[in-house]
Amino acid sequence: MEYRSLYALGKEKLAAAGIPEADLDARLLLEYVCHTSRNDLLVHGDREVAETEQQAYEQLLAKRAEHIPLQQLTGEQEFMGLTFLVNEHVLIPRQDTEVLVEEVMKNLHDGFRILDLCTGSGCILLSLLHYSNDCSGVGADLSEEALEVARKNAEQLGENSALFVQGDLFAPVEGKFEIIVSNPPYICSDVIPTLMEEVREHEPMQALDGGADGLDFYRKIIQGAKEHLCGGGQLFFEIGYDQGEAVQRLMEQAGYREVECVQDFAGLDRVVFGTLW
Repeated sequence: MEYRSLYALGKEKLAAAGIPEADLDARLLLEYVCHTSRNDLLVHGDREVAETEQQAYEQLLAKRAEHIPLQQLTGEQEFMGLTFLVNEHVLIPRQDTEVLVEEVMKNLHDGFRILDLCTGSGCILLSLLHYSNDCSGVGADLSEEALEVARKNAEQLGENSALFVQGDLFAPVEGKFEIIVSNPPYICSDVIPTLMEEVREHEPMQALDGGADGLDFYRKIIQGAKEHLCGGGQLFFEIGYDQGEAVQRLMEQAGYREVECVQDFAGLDRVVFGTLW
């Protein structure tokens, strides 16, 4: 089948399955299988696709039609200009989280020690290390399967100053840090059944569920961070769009100063951070 015709078939199948952005996903899966780029569709749309490639593409289309996330099918996701390995054991890095990384980078100095709680794929910590000088970091997560992904990402990016440890929040963590950062589970438990199927059925539940009000992990981390922050150290969180005031209040009540809330590209509250003196 011709490249262009196979793409049209992919669009039709995904649209019929109710996949959001069926056109885009059909194109990206085809490029993944054929090792091509967007330009090939425009310039070489009449080329014949090998039978093995067509079969592989149709298999991926069938899985995507079951609402398995595109990134789990290709095994990777771009974040902060870097490519990260992902699978069903880690939360897929999202553009919103780049706002968190960028805010930390504004306050990151050479030689800082960084702790990333609920590290997942390691995308936050590894991005910070990649774009800084002489910093080191620890990524902690409850899931050993997630940490396996994080370690592979560190190896792929050549970041040997990251240590990944398994345990519940601060349990496996030693020492003090200038920066503690976290994108914790923050979705209210009763909201999870309403999430899109790709997230609800295929991303790790323990990376999503933040308890009845979505704030369980913020409470624990805000208190626990006091033992692991250096004087003048800072705690950074990603938050849900409607959690800014609540997380700011929790930090202020716990004694953090200069607590600020930062909006994302859509103008929604996305990051809260403060300083412990």
